[in-house]
Amino acid sequence: MRTHALSLILRITLLATLRLTEPALQAAPPAPQRPNILLIVADDLGWGDVGWHRGFAQTPVMDRLVAEGVELDRHYVQPVCTPTRTALLSGRYPGRFGPQALSPSNLRALAPGTPTLASALRSLGYETSLSGKWHLGAKRAWGPNHYGFDHSYGSLTGAADPWTHFYRPKSPYKDTWHRDLNFFQEQGNATELVAAEALKQISSGRTDAGGKRVPWFVYVPFHAVHTPVDTPPEYKTLYDGVVFDTDPARQDSRLRMAAMVSQLDAKIGGFLAALEKTGQRNNTLIIFTSDNGGTESLKNSYEGTVADSPLNSENAPLRGQKNQFYEGGIRVCAFANWPGVLAPRKMEAAMHAVDWFPTLSRLTGYVPPAEIAWDGVDRWDALAGPGPAPRPKPIYIAKKKGATLIDGSWKLIAPGGRETPELYDLASDPFETTDLAAERSDQVARLGSLLAKEQALNITELPADLVGIHD
Repeated sequence: MRTHALSLILRITLLATLRLTEPALQAAPPAPQRPNILLIVADDLGWGDVGWHRGFAQTPVMDRLVAEGVELDRHYVQPVCTPTRTALLSGRYPGRFGPQALSPSNLRALAPGTPTLASALRSLGYETSLSGKWHLGAKRAWGPNHYGFDHSYGSLTGAADPWTHFYRPKSPYKDTWHRDLNFFQEQGNATELVAAEALKQISSGRTDAGGKRVPWFVYVPFHAVHTPVDTPPEYKTLYDGVVFDTDPARQDSRLRMAAMVSQLDAKIGGFLAALEKTGQRNNTLIIFTSDNGGTESLKNSYEGTVADSPLNSENAPLRGQKNQFYEGGIRVCAFANWPGVLAPRKMEAAMHAVDWFPTLSRLTGYVPPAEIAWDGVDRWDALAGPGPAPRPKPIYIAKKKGATLIDGSWKLIAPGGRETPELYDLASDPFETTDLAAERSDQVARLGSLLAKEQALNITELPADLVGIHD
């Protein structure tokens, strides 16, 4: 009875956070506007993990945000974490910074002095903060405070145990939990702590000399739902009686995963409640994405006692998963929500994480002091709709070995090595069941030429100051 009551209380709390203002008619924003920007990045969230994709986890908060906002149906990212975060903050493809930015890395991803979304917004008077996972350099000298963030908190490495907050046991970067680049230890669950810190930034904020609230940029790259997968017990009670699998280890694994997705959803609900309470909801643009697709099964290699995850994420009906070029690895759960500005709709035109910097620059009126070689393009017209607004140039996604290029509905996968290219028409075959490379050699040649031009812009050598440093 006590467990049922706790579950009911948590459900009621989650639903209470859903009180969003009704969206008004869509209108393109006059330039510039200076809304608050809440950028939320989930870690390793699978396409089939969430409610609005009919997944196994309960996500009532995000389901409502999707219904009342712009569902980004073809939002692409890199297949793994460091590269996506590089693209998101720089507006440039990660290969432009060197091979260390093309894979999960503890080395410095961004060159010193690189303009970032955070530094751009700070130049406009925004208060900027990060709460969560950085993963663009595990040393303090490479941390977020050197790239435009006034405040930072969380881990510098790619992941941390949700309870110990340590990285991998034999790594020189094991101690990674920090506040403003000063390492320390504290008790508590990582997702709860990251959300609480972000909530402080959302709720407090500065005022200018005239008493007007200063706009803020709060970047929340959650550790959830990256392994190690675990939550406080109250989130698991949401799934009392649900049988995910008859094998006990797989049942426990999927239960922890479902609970962690719901925990993430509940924390976003807390952000919404704070925005409503402080009167900031109508002046806040919320952007949500995952950094890549989900991992369906994996071991736990981090410092702690959380069990392995033999039954983890789902990406179906998309093909593939994290670290692959198929849609399940690079097409992710994403949406944008801004009451009264972005009318509810599903945006089917493609965009990439690299597009957010130029898009938000147009929105806020940021003009770079010197030209930035953005690979991203301004996608505000596509977001504001109502037309399709196709992306004016291809999307290029690379790893250290291999790459893919998407141009309209055509997608070329060039794995690298001796593997032959694959070609898919996503318009007629979104789940990549039929390789057309043999019968459409014309498209293979055309996309291959475009891909070669993108690859030629990459830096292939490790920056000299990073040679010999432990990754």
